Amino acid sequence: MKQQVTVTPAEMRNINRSAVSDIIRRRSPIARTQIAHDLNVSLPTVMRIVDELYEDNLIRYSGEREWSGGRRRPLIEWNSKENLAIAIDLGRRRLYGAVADLGGNVLHETTIIHTGQHGEPSYYLLVDMIRSLLGFAEKTGYHIRGIGVGVPGVTHYEEGLVEYVPGLEWRDFPLRDRLISEFSMPVVVDNDANLIALGEYWSEAQKDIKNLVVVTIGIGIGAGIIIDGGVYRGSHGSSGEVGYLLPSTAYLDGEYFKFGAFEEIASGAGIAVRAHKLLDGTWTKESLNTLDAEAVFAAARSGESWAQTVVNETVDYMAQMVVTLCVCFDPDLIILRGGVLRSADLLIDPIRERLKGRLPFKINVIESQLGPRAAVLGAITSLLHNISNRTYVVRST
Repeated sequence: MKQQVTVTPAEMRNINRSAVSDIIRRRSPIARTQIAHDLNVSLPTVMRIVDELYEDNLIRYSGEREWSGGRRRPLIEWNSKENLAIAIDLGRRRLYGAVADLGGNVLHETTIIHTGQHGEPSYYLLVDMIRSLLGFAEKTGYHIRGIGVGVPGVTHYEEGLVEYVPGLEWRDFPLRDRLISEFSMPVVVDNDANLIALGEYWSEAQKDIKNLVVVTIGIGIGAGIIIDGGVYRGSHGSSGEVGYLLPSTAYLDGEYFKFGAFEEIASGAGIAVRAHKLLDGTWTKESLNTLDAEAVFAAARSGESWAQTVVNETVDYMAQMVVTLCVCFDPDLIILRGGVLRSADLLIDPIRERLKGRLPFKINVIESQLGPRAAVLGAITSLLHNISNRTYVVRST
């Protein structure tokens, strides 16, 4: 017999506050009565939460007014512009940082290339960037809500602990605690793919989506998975590490401690390696050294047969990955993004064509339109959820 699960009054308040905050953020300006109707929550409960959010400066009253037969009340809207967040996307080769308002509008951004920096030097590079961004944010006079950092490796979200980042040589790195000690404000640390998936989920383009997977394909490959509106992290924080997929039984004999087998063949670096192997002996060593994934795609557009072979293989590998994600998670949508997707014209439609008739249900694959703003939106969303004790409910049947 299934055990009945109940919630405490405090948990119920968190659930209601989270739901009210989310609907205001997505649909402002909106009336209190509309919120109560859409969430099936009492109007007094909505009014109490609205008062709390107003006191916290997260909402403001719009010039438009609602009328339900009594006195007219102002509509409520999300107070994006007067609240800021610092968002960091810590890539394997570059550090992207932004100051953004709570609507995801980037006010200031900067990028640093950090190839070759590992361990403590890479941490202090991050600290210096945050200091610079905070300097800009403080001059605005607006409320700085905190710092959100996306890390390209396995993270433990609740503790803000980075278990392992191959490119930075971080192991069991207490990033959140160190940043809180450094800056004395709320900090969230998560896998970069999770933040990007949150950003895509909360974007205007995905309003009706409840389940989606976002795959970033660049130097490495990682996926962020949203199920019923929440990030699915798995038992060990490793959900979405699709770079470790095994493309065939031939890869069962290998060991993959740094980068996964799938990354070795389908990432930007993997595409270049496959091209090098194909051209070895026909191109000079100097020419091969300049050949990267971007050059492979450019050659394919020019009709070079060797490049078309490499691109066709890449389409097949990515199609296998998409099928795996579809049968495991059955998402409404799969979004592909990253450096390799600068050549989306050679990938997206061929992947769709390759998968026609392969599964008995629809596969929806698109290219991301958000660029770096996805990580910014995700960092803001995660930060807001963290500082407001966001709770969401998944209905079981």
